[in-house]
Amino acid sequence: MIDQTTLIAYVGIVMVFVFVPGPATLLTMARAMSSGSRVGIATGAGIAAGDLVHTAMAIVGISALIAASALLFNVIKYLGAAYLIYLGIRAILERTNVETFSSGVAIGPAAAFRQAIVAEVLNPKTALFFLAFLPQFVKPENGMVALQLMELGVVFVLLGLLSTLVFAVSAGGVGNFLRRHPAIVRWQGKIVGGVYCALGVRLALQER
Repeated sequence: MIDQTTLIAYVGIVMVFVFVPGPATLLTMARAMSSGSRVGIATGAGIAAGDLVHTAMAIVGISALIAASALLFNVIKYLGAAYLIYLGIRAILERTNVETFSSGVAIGPAAAFRQAIVAEVLNPKTALFFLAFLPQFVKPENGMVALQLMELGVVFVLLGLLSTLVFAVSAGGVGNFLRRHPAIVRWQGKIVGGVYCALGVRLALQER
């Protein structure tokens, strides 16, 4: 069991991490602005589920294998980058009109949830982050290391989910306003696609 002092320090640091806009926030906001708050929330939930997978990977040692193998790191990195770029190109090429947005969302929450999980799991930088960050708050005298890692990972996921919910609701409100203007509606898909492609290129260029 993690002691209270360590937990308070950990929560304070994680709050800074999750509320400073990063790739996960951009993905969530892009989805919320183009398809509404529900889809943005589903995206945030998918990212949280992906982070739970990374927590499990750190506990069982898979993240350590990724850190040790340049080949495995690059394979996962390029798969993740290709997936993000694929989503971006598809969003750019989709024909968007005012009727589409007034009658329903461009993508459903279930599909957004699945896509977010895949995008987050295929980010080796996140795996290495969990591997490097979580153990810093583990103390052997507090009990089982695996249990402490699990607790730290769950706290991180919950705080991350809270931040993405805030960003999703805020961006969803902005998106609702923007969709009242036909000219903006026609460009939303291209803007969202551009965000995905940019994140994919960013991931592809990252080093260990």
